[in-house]
Amino acid sequence: MREEERGKRKLVYFNVPLVVGGEMDFIEDAIRTRKICGDGRYTHMCNDWIQKKTKSEGVLLTTSCTHATELAAILCDIKAGDEVIMPSYTFVSTADAFVLRGARAVFVDIRPDTMNIDENLIEPAITGRTKAIVPVHYAGVSCEMDRIMAIAAKYHLYVIEDAAQGMMASYKGRQLGTIGDIGCYSFHETKNFSMGEGGAILLKNGAMLEQAEIIREKGTNRSKFFRGQIDKYTWVAAGSSYLPSELNAAYLWAQLQKADEICDNRMASWRRYQDELGALEQAGYIDLPYVPEACMHNAHMFYIKAKDLEERTRLIAYLKEKGIMAVFHYIPLHTAPAGQKYGEFRGEDRYTTAESERLVRLPLYYGLSEQDQTMVIEAVRKFYTSL
Repeated sequence: MREEERGKRKLVYFNVPLVVGGEMDFIEDAIRTRKICGDGRYTHMCNDWIQKKTKSEGVLLTTSCTHATELAAILCDIKAGDEVIMPSYTFVSTADAFVLRGARAVFVDIRPDTMNIDENLIEPAITGRTKAIVPVHYAGVSCEMDRIMAIAAKYHLYVIEDAAQGMMASYKGRQLGTIGDIGCYSFHETKNFSMGEGGAILLKNGAMLEQAEIIREKGTNRSKFFRGQIDKYTWVAAGSSYLPSELNAAYLWAQLQKADEICDNRMASWRRYQDELGALEQAGYIDLPYVPEACMHNAHMFYIKAKDLEERTRLIAYLKEKGIMAVFHYIPLHTAPAGQKYGEFRGEDRYTTAESERLVRLPLYYGLSEQDQTMVIEAVRKFYTSL
């Protein structure tokens, strides 16, 4: 249990930023080497580690998952007039990356079991202007990628995986982020692995990897210069700066060294929630997360679903009174002012809004103590058994 400074009230936080030990040593080492800007030794080590782990053609760290997705939009030549299909139940960055290119976000409904895009509603939403499909792997549980890839192949569309929550999760043995044309990871402080703010782009095409290096380095071929492939570098294309600093990469490197330990720790907490709250589900009070047989998730989050918005509001308030920080998640993008301006919901909103209003995320992070988790479990039980 952690204590709030004012009033010394004990709290169970929703998230505690990940620190595994070794972060400061690697950061200090980066400073001593006098190379703290992007694409130094720690950046390359992180790139290589993720590439080998995921069996990608290439991986590049970025300043955020948002920027990784923006880079993906540029690589796929998304432009004004194009349409990009995605779920409405996602973070704004999923849409922003394409809206910034002048494209229109086309939202379709989700599956109520996984909260992922309904693969059966994608094809009816396709028009002659559709350029890409963006599946979002919610809670580290994969979308139905075989079906999505088949649709993309039929209509010659790009598939850009928003795997912000999906590192170390898989679908039929394939790592999330490696199944589509491009994958995007997040290393924000709320994710399983963190560098404060950061992300990565995963590519399976060598030519696209070379183009990504250029765009990411302000439109220059500087990466080739540092590898000794050319004797000078110059401006060769339109680009931007999507390079994280070596200090961020050094922080991430410490966590990649303990990736399995981090996953095991989170999974133990996830399974305990699942086991100990199962009776409430069986009694019809709540719904628990569903993981399809083909999916191996990464314990990114644990959520429960209340009966409706009114019950969820009361549950969150009750937990807060008990010193437990539980939160809801996304407000569907198609209901937001920008979503209505830059996008449209195609088909019926049967589940997106209704299911989003039921979902409550419980505290889950590396190092969540058994005592704190017991406090959460008992509070949830008491709320429902007192109804």
